[in-house]
This record gives sequence, C-alpha cells and structure tokens, in this order.
Amino acid sequence: MYQHPQTVAVVIVSYNTVRLLRACLDSLARCALPLHIVVVDNASADGSAAMVCAEFPSADVIALDSNVGFAKGTNSGLAALGLAEDTYTLILNPDTDVQPGAIETMVTFLEAHPRVGMVSPRLLNPDGTPQAAAFRFPTPLMTALDLFPPGEVLPGRLYGSWWHGRYPQERGSDPFPIDHPLGACMLVRPEVTAQVGGFDENYFMYSEEIEWCWRIRAAGWAIWQVPAARVVHVGGAATRQFRWKMLVALYRSRAHFAATHDTPAQQLAHTVIVRAGMIRATLRVWRDYISGRISRDELRAHLLAYGEVCRL
Repeated sequence: MYQHPQTVAVVIVSYNTVRLLRACLDSLARCALPLHIVVVDNASADGSAAMVCAEFPSADVIALDSNVGFAKGTNSGLAALGLAEDTYTLILNPDTDVQPGAIETMVTFLEAHPRVGMVSPRLLNPDGTPQAAAFRFPTPLMTALDLFPPGEVLPGRLYGSWWHGRYPQERGSDPFPIDHPLGACMLVRPEVTAQVGGFDENYFMYSEEIEWCWRIRAAGWAIWQVPAARVVHVGGAATRQFRWKMLVALYRSRAHFAATHDTPAQQLAHTVIVRAGMIRATLRVWRDYISGRISRDELRAHLLAYGEVCRL
C-alpha cells in the first residue's frame, strides 16, 4: 500500500480555450486526490480567466498581460505554487479530459518506482482511438519523415516506426520507458523540478517538453508511459488559431533544440532537410495555386511562412 502525497499540484496554461478549459477543470473534479490547481491565462480574449474565477473558485488564476507562450506560462505557475517536498506536479493542457483514476494511477506508479521522475498517460483522441504520445528524441531522419511523407517520397513502412521516433509498445497495455511524452499531460515528482528546474523560456511554443525531458533524462531520471492512465486530448486547440505563425514557431523551436543539443553534423543535416522540405512545399503550393485549389491570399501566407522557416 502506497501513501499518496497530500496534494497534486496542477498547472494549466490556457489561451482562448474557454469551453475546453471548463471541460478540463470539470474532469479534474473526478480525481480522488486533493488538487491544487493553478490556471495561467495567456491574455485570453474569450473570458477564460473570469470563467475560472466564477465557476472554479478553488483554483488559482494567474492572468498575464500578454501571451508569453507555454514555457514561460508554465514556469509562472510553478513559481506561484511554492511546491512542498511531497507535492507532485501535473503539467496539463486545457484541451484534455482526464479520465477517472488517471491521476491516481500515475501517482501510484511514481511511488512504486523511485527512479522514475516523470510519467505520462495513454492519450486518446476524442473518438476514443489511441493518439501517439510517446516519442524518441528528435533525429534528422525523423525530420525527413515529417517533411517528405512516407508513401510519397520515402517508404511508407517507415512512418510511425521506431525510425520515426515512435514506440510500438503504445499498441500494448504495459508501462514502458520513453524518451519523452507529448506535453499534453506530464506528472513529475518534486525532486525532479528541484533538480532540473522548469522549462527553457527560449521556447515560445513547441519542443519545450522535449528539451525539459532531455534535461530530466540527463539528470539520471527515467520517463515512462503508463497506459492504464487515460486522458482524452483534443490537440491544437490554441495553436490552430494562428496556423502559419505556429508553423514558424514549430521549426524555430526545432532549430533551437538542434542548435543546443545536436552534434554539428546533425545540425547541418537538420538545416539541409528543413530547407529542402520548404522548397518542396513551396513548389507544391504554387501548383495548388495555379490549379485553382487555393486563393492568392492562401498562397501568400504559405510562401511567407516557408520563407521564414528557411531563414531560421
């Protein structure tokens, strides 16, 4: 019998997702453990902060004056918590629905495995199908498979494989070690945050959880997925509001990660592959414009984004 910590701290960074945020907070009410919830609102214009204050008065709200991104927003929540030594921290996206028993299952796993510093759940799509949520650290081959879709340019069997950074164990039901999870839901023990700190604020959006997990793994902690814990994840609720800005943000974050964690040869390969991918995307979008499938404004948005990615 394991004794659960007194409280699980929950940090949620939200941006214009009021409907999903409400559902997420409702789902947390099903947890049998006491929760200390902090919602960090990145200057939403949809009344998210006011909704939390009115409908979930036990949650703390940090209403920021501007959108500072996920990493800095999460760090604001972590700093506000003043975590106790026995408090686990759940980093949670607002577009999630935490299924009954999920948090309890992850806590129990951490308590049973003292060298595991972080656990993540099995993520599900809204229709109940599994969502890829366990990944290896990025490699140039993984970038190539993203930009040159298998079945079109590269062999289709590589997509979703180990070479593409996936874990075949996600098709099973047993817990397994991973490099990093999708950042929608991550439970960490207090010793981890005390040792490695919070997120790198050089990342505005994307890859911040990869860099965090890189430091956690480098510090000697293991990271596992626990499929018995289940969380529904909508995905992209905030980022799809600024589609092309988010594309640039994605590759800016990937370039920063490569520059700080890859070898010079890997950095060069990453740059060459990304630029080749943007050239291919540019040719394809011109084809779509000439054939009438997209408008001139859409063409311009594509070209501006691809050009900015090439200049990173």
